[in-house]
Amino acid sequence: MRFSKMHLPTLKEVPAEAEVVSHRLMLRAGMIRRLAAGIYSYLPFGLMALRNVEGIVRHEMNRAGAQEVLLPAVQPAELWQESERWDFYGKELLRFKDRHQRNFCFGPTHEEVITDLIRHEIRSYRQLPLNLYQVQTKFRDEIRPRFGLMRGREFIMKDGYSFDVDDAASTLSYQNMREAYTRIFTRCGLNFRAVEADSGAIGGNFSHEFVVLADSGEDAIASCTKCDYAANVEKAQSRFVGDETTSSAVSTDSPEAVATPNCESIDDVAAFFKVDPAAIIKSMIFESDLGFCMVVVPGDREVNELKVKAALGANWLEVPPPARIADELDLPVGYLGPIGVEIPVLVDRQVPYMGEMICGANRHGYHLRGACWGRDFKSDRVVDLVQVHAGEFCPRCDGSLQIDRGIEVGHIFKLGTKYSEKLKATFLDQDGKEKAMVMGCYGIGVGRTVAAAIEQNHDENGITFPYAIAPFKVALLNLDLKSEDVTLFCEKLYQEFLNRGISVLYDDRNERPGVKFKDADLLGMPVRVTLGRKGFKRGIIEVKLRQADAEVQEFPLDNLEPLWSLFTELQANDSRITLK
Repeated sequence: MRFSKMHLPTLKEVPAEAEVVSHRLMLRAGMIRRLAAGIYSYLPFGLMALRNVEGIVRHEMNRAGAQEVLLPAVQPAELWQESERWDFYGKELLRFKDRHQRNFCFGPTHEEVITDLIRHEIRSYRQLPLNLYQVQTKFRDEIRPRFGLMRGREFIMKDGYSFDVDDAASTLSYQNMREAYTRIFTRCGLNFRAVEADSGAIGGNFSHEFVVLADSGEDAIASCTKCDYAANVEKAQSRFVGDETTSSAVSTDSPEAVATPNCESIDDVAAFFKVDPAAIIKSMIFESDLGFCMVVVPGDREVNELKVKAALGANWLEVPPPARIADELDLPVGYLGPIGVEIPVLVDRQVPYMGEMICGANRHGYHLRGACWGRDFKSDRVVDLVQVHAGEFCPRCDGSLQIDRGIEVGHIFKLGTKYSEKLKATFLDQDGKEKAMVMGCYGIGVGRTVAAAIEQNHDENGITFPYAIAPFKVALLNLDLKSEDVTLFCEKLYQEFLNRGISVLYDDRNERPGVKFKDADLLGMPVRVTLGRKGFKRGIIEVKLRQADAEVQEFPLDNLEPLWSLFTELQANDSRITLK
């Protein structure tokens, strides 16, 4: 493609709306433009990168035996009501009515639609297993869309679904998809981890996220320094060893009520008593579909709401506003404690080993000093309720956990029969008995993968695209359009790139060399090939890889075989996997 003919509006200044590196660079590189909050248009350069990721996804999904379909984006409410997600999914589901006042939604995901399709098509075990996927636009009405394509409302997603006769067969399908996803993200040139994760609104009882490691990532992941254990911090466990001597070292005295005016936070209380936050217990009120409960954790730890939800067996969980807690329970937020409350109390497994502790007195402006587990309060629900910390013991070996930031780009789920039972997607087994199909679900954020690749591959000058997903593999810079010899050679070289199937952006603009160099660095093509009048006179062409530490190489104009060998090597190191 000739730069002079391409709609590629690069920007010199950093747009004010951009918060993270990928958002800034995608705007500056003319890849996307904002239409509304969380909704973006893809410009040609951005769409090329997107299509490259899609191509890798399709190649590996087809290789794994999946078949591509295209399902409707607009979905009738009846299907979501049948699966019982119409009300459960919440405000992220974009609902609307057609002219006949019938309820519809714009699909954020397609479990209901694919299950409805299959229940009318599959009758026998002989038709299984089956794995179908699509690449399509989704919409989730995020409360706070941000970070460009990282957390948009409208986005392009690959979602796939497997159908099997039993759990053992479904496990094989799940593993097949896990291997396919590993190949996909490896081919995209990403540094990633597959981590255990919560299934969220999709459902199911087992899932893995594929997380691209990046300091700017919204997700925190815990991984072992010795074994392959890795999990999203929302799901991560650690091995806890309690100190029995601490738990028994308590006095026989009752806790002392101490006036603590204006001490409503853990830090305020710690400063008032001149103690470490670990000597205080944090008490929080949660509300779920099962009612109110209190959660008690050490003051230096954060409550993991997913663990609370799992411990309760609740469908939803939220923190009610202080006014509601005061009205419904007659308890003052900021001074809450577990002693004497009449609602269920969940206690983190570390609390019984804290010895004497400080807690809220359930009286405005007061805390209790010297409260003790067993003597002053108890609970039959003592479980792991906190987010893991770096340095804690791995739950599977004697290693320790480390915490890294990352960006979720893929998520695979074992759904079981959650949807097939509710939507009656059944088949007849070998004995003629009717059984529910066992399902799996597999998603990839295609646009997010492009953004994550940029988060992981950039420098102070711009993007450094991995070869496989780069919109163009090479930037060809003509530094002297006035020279007929230089221009003629560049034209011949441009055609040779095209003939060899190497995508090239030929900068034939009437711009200063500095502008062309800056745009080439900003756009991040893996290879830059430059020819000017001085180089032509010397009989050489300059070649530089986009990596910041790469040096300029000189190749003779009358023998460009080393140049073509370079691209052969780059292609070979592209982690491409031949379709078998």
